[in-house]
Amino acid sequence: MGLWSLTRWRKPRAERRYPVPLTTHQLWMVSLSAPVNRDRNASRTTLYPFTRIDDDSARRWLADQWEITSRDKLVGRLGGLARTGYRARAHQILGVTPLAWGTALYVDIARRGFGCGMINEAEAWTALKSIVPVVAKTYASWHEYADHYLLGRKVWRDGLRGVVSDADLPAPQDVADAHLRSLLDPANRASPWNLAPWDAIYNPDHAR
Repeated sequence: MGLWSLTRWRKPRAERRYPVPLTTHQLWMVSLSAPVNRDRNASRTTLYPFTRIDDDSARRWLADQWEITSRDKLVGRLGGLARTGYRARAHQILGVTPLAWGTALYVDIARRGFGCGMINEAEAWTALKSIVPVVAKTYASWHEYADHYLLGRKVWRDGLRGVVSDADLPAPQDVADAHLRSLLDPANRASPWNLAPWDAIYNPDHAR
């Protein structure tokens, strides 16, 4: 095992810093970002974005991927995704408005912002709660959410062609497809979508 791997695994698990399990509603909100959390070190059952504490990785990712380097920029980016995101372009091309794509990005960014301390835990939950009504009203299942996520992702990825080199393009669509199939697989006990079914958000919250 390399030095980097040893260093990484010495970091404490996220559950040690945040030992209280999420309620069903909280897990449902966190699970909105599950489509974009394909990495092995991604956590899908805590508000903290990684399985092990790694605040610096959250900070670097926000800077590298979104040019977010401050609280103000984080709040501004979240506001833009909540208002419009990439939906106008998708509607122009597809005739539908895939809210799920922007929602997954929104929740992912909010979690990473919390992970590196740009916003605190209460502010992160407030950000996630603010988008629940429109998302819960727009979709009736995780399947519908997944379908619209993939539509939005395809429009976004296709829009990068000619802008970035093929080597710098994000993962091919079939990689995203496979990840979504895993999340939707009823036999996948680790899938947060099975731990927090879609209709759970319409019912009273409870401990898991």
